[in-house]
Amino acid sequence: MKYYIIAGEASGDLHASNLMKGLREVDSQAQFRVWGGDLMQAQGGVVVRHIRDLAFMGVWEVLKNLRTIFGHLALCERDLMSFRPDVLILVDYPGFNLKMARFAHKQGLPTFYYIAPKIWAWKESRIHTIRKFVDRLFVIFPFEVSYYDQHQMSVVYEGNPLKDAIADYLRQAETREAFMARHQLPDKPLIALIPGSRHQELKWILPEMIQLVPRFPGYQFVVSGVPSIERSVYDSLMQGAALPLIFGETYNLMNFAQAAVVTSGTATLETALFGTPQVVVYKTSPVTYAIGRPFVHIEFFSLVNIIMKRQVVKELLQFGLPGDMERELRRLLYDEDYRARMLQEYQTLQQSLGEPGVSRRVAAQMVATLKGSLTRKP
Repeated sequence: MKYYIIAGEASGDLHASNLMKGLREVDSQAQFRVWGGDLMQAQGGVVVRHIRDLAFMGVWEVLKNLRTIFGHLALCERDLMSFRPDVLILVDYPGFNLKMARFAHKQGLPTFYYIAPKIWAWKESRIHTIRKFVDRLFVIFPFEVSYYDQHQMSVVYEGNPLKDAIADYLRQAETREAFMARHQLPDKPLIALIPGSRHQELKWILPEMIQLVPRFPGYQFVVSGVPSIERSVYDSLMQGAALPLIFGETYNLMNFAQAAVVTSGTATLETALFGTPQVVVYKTSPVTYAIGRPFVHIEFFSLVNIIMKRQVVKELLQFGLPGDMERELRRLLYDEDYRARMLQEYQTLQQSLGEPGVSRRVAAQMVATLKGSLTRKP
């Protein structure tokens, strides 16, 4: 079968690539045309647009790039109809993907949504769009099953695909010693700085993180870089700090770090699954923060705390970050009881997210649905 898959961010590229691997296992004739990144391309996807060209975040950033976004939508519509897939698979990235769901519905194309939009956090009104234009919804958090059930929607939950990604990594991971030697890092305890995967996140968060470095002279700080963002962007934000910047090895950094400072997003959950103590931070432009804050209706903003429904990791938002990060990082490094409690909570979190094999199970569900002659909703 022919699959058209749209992912607009680094995390979507990861999960979509694992889904593609699963689809090839259950459908030997699978063909992929994709909007995504290097990982999707490595799984045989013909890339129409790379994620480096797609990540716009925040109200102001979106407004500034409206012409580009509309151009991408028009291209995607034309390309989708030219390819004529058996199914359109949307992966997260709701601002763009829900518009494509509406378009595909009008064209009579079956549409699956994998990694549902986080409407339980904000923009709950999107539930109506999902119900009307998405044929099958595949969710990745256990609480989403009951959430959508309350909205009269049946969803598929097979566990969280991060379990697959991390299991794959651990099967072939190098040792800490080999990693440190390969990057010529001194034999000091490692602290990972994970500032996000979007330009806008880096702009506001990385300079704040860098201020931690001179306050912990006994530790080796390393910045995690994403390959879709040029080194020059990081260099301009690191304010001349002579700090190692390692691209495309976030899992190595999470795995070998004594602690991590992590920008809110998928990386917070990944860090927890590696069992690395962390402090979660977030900062955006003052305009975006002022406009968006009234519309966020959840108690927590990190995935770890949202899933656990209680504070497991400390969340620091917008103001006074350097001082607050320093205080929390000291607790993570020097308060053994505090650190142990966090790690114990991580074990409970692990158990709630299912066993590895998620991507293949989801792929099997998708193929079975399609072979069952999916009937479009009116």
